[in-house]
Amino acid sequence: MNARNNVIGLIVAAAALASLSAVAADKNVAAKYKAPRNEFGYPDLQGIWNNATITPFERPSQYGDRRALTEEEAKKLHDREAEFIDRSSKATDPSTKAEDLDKLPNQCRSGSTGAACGYNAFWTDTGFNAVRVQGEWRTSILTDPPNGRTPALTPEASKARSERMATRQRSGAYDGPEARPLGERCLMSFGSSGGPPMLPVMYNNNYQIVQTKEYVMILVEMVHDLRVVRLNGKPLPTAMKRWMGDSIGRYEGDSLIVETTNMNPLQSFRGSAAQKVTEKFTRVAPGRIEYEFKVEDPALTAPYAGALNFNATTDAMYEYACHEGNYALAGVLSGAREEEREKAKEKK
Repeated sequence: MNARNNVIGLIVAAAALASLSAVAADKNVAAKYKAPRNEFGYPDLQGIWNNATITPFERPSQYGDRRALTEEEAKKLHDREAEFIDRSSKATDPSTKAEDLDKLPNQCRSGSTGAACGYNAFWTDTGFNAVRVQGEWRTSILTDPPNGRTPALTPEASKARSERMATRQRSGAYDGPEARPLGERCLMSFGSSGGPPMLPVMYNNNYQIVQTKEYVMILVEMVHDLRVVRLNGKPLPTAMKRWMGDSIGRYEGDSLIVETTNMNPLQSFRGSAAQKVTEKFTRVAPGRIEYEFKVEDPALTAPYAGALNFNATTDAMYEYACHEGNYALAGVLSGAREEEREKAKEKK
């Protein structure tokens, strides 16, 4: 295991160095690159891609309105990530006593330690590179508004959210499976992995794109979500609220443009489900798709937009067997019932 950990560290460090050294050449490649066409004459986006990155969705406050990192700042972030991955890939000593787990050296990002981490780096897929779009190492995936932060809710939306939260607390967040998050119920991916917009999460950040004359299929590794984009189609009736919405696509030059509406009301992201998402997929290099998105949500005071990369990978797409052997939801609900029984005993 130690030898394997050393190999992981060397691979990560070498890959980070190679990524940084390719920066100067990257601009020339993007400027001269012409996306290949498939048998239908469309820009070829097919293959398996990965969008993992260490760049956060929202911009850390210390960067203010700065959209890009310097080369030195990017190198420091990559070096720090390489060190983190090497450190957190180390296995826990099986002879360690349970009461001593939390005394182990920190292997987590957010301050928790030992067993509280849940996973070591072997199980995660966060990447070790910052997002680099149009020659810039970005400080956040969000680029608009200029501060790289999600716009605030409107007063009406904020009031409605507070009322929903109060209702949920009164009715009980653990009364039954319908009250639990979609990812916990294995209905949809966690975060916004399946999208739209399609954003990286802690692991399973692979996507497979298949194109036909009339459709584009995007298979999402996380919770095996499946997006089907209908080319040049008409929107479905507004009463049909589908998971991941109703996606209509069209090709413009080297890009695929996808407009999505009619989200399922249970699938909300950073605001509400009543939003329109416009995505742009552009093949800018042999191994890279530049992905841009814009979200227009009436629950927010302004729209927001961002960009990241989908990088070609030789990894296989694995089935996300969410329910098999998964006792989490049953455990959560059973724990709530036990807590209710204990409270009932105290009242007697």
